[in-house]
Amino acid sequence: MLSFPQINPNIVEIGPFKLRWYGLMYVLGFLSSYLLIRRQRRARNLGLVGPRLQDLIFYLAIGLIVGARLGYILFYQFSDYLTYVHHPLEIIAIWHGGMSFHGGFIGAVLAGVLFCRRHQLPFWQTADVVIVTAPIGLGLGRLGNFINGELFGRPSSVPWAMVFPTGGPEPRHPSQLYEVALEGVLLFVVLWLLKDRVERPGTMVCLFLGGYGVLRFLAEFFRQPDPHIGLLWGFLSMGQILCLTMIITAIILWMLLPRN
Repeated sequence: MLSFPQINPNIVEIGPFKLRWYGLMYVLGFLSSYLLIRRQRRARNLGLVGPRLQDLIFYLAIGLIVGARLGYILFYQFSDYLTYVHHPLEIIAIWHGGMSFHGGFIGAVLAGVLFCRRHQLPFWQTADVVIVTAPIGLGLGRLGNFINGELFGRPSSVPWAMVFPTGGPEPRHPSQLYEVALEGVLLFVVLWLLKDRVERPGTMVCLFLGGYGVLRFLAEFFRQPDPHIGLLWGFLSMGQILCLTMIITAIILWMLLPRN
């Protein structure tokens, strides 16, 4: 069994102001996307440089954060909907936790559509350029979860199991690190190597949807289900249900994409 590293979730505390590692991971994720998009030939061909690229990152950041919060409420806390109606400020209380990748992805897609319409850019080609950078942000986000000691794994006796501060006395899988390796590193390497080898618009989006869906589905077998939801039908988590939806969407989208 390994010891859980005691890292203060707050990098800096000045009065009520707190700079948290988790928030910093979001910033680093968007910065990484900006730098990696700049390096792509297709991005330059689309004119995604300078202020236009900065606008795109801004659109995606707003869409992702809003979508992630609303998605969490919809997918994981819908039973508390009336609470948010009576206390609407709780909707934006992201410092209390509660961000959904699937909701964030939907929000980023909608923001991307709006950006492409405003700048008269082809959506699928633009999305292909952006999506290959997404795993970096995902991996950093899971690293932030690990530092916070949240979203930990199921009880385990593997030699690298850890006792998390809020996970009880049992050693558990460090499932956040599994997701860093799978959804972050592995998925990024695959997409980056394939980005210049495919020409059909929308292909990279489909590969991301399907690849993330499969890898996250597998990682969920090691992750502790949300306590207020548990396992649906006795064996699938809510995350796995959403991942199956992503995989099916990727297959349908691939069949519907234009060939030219």
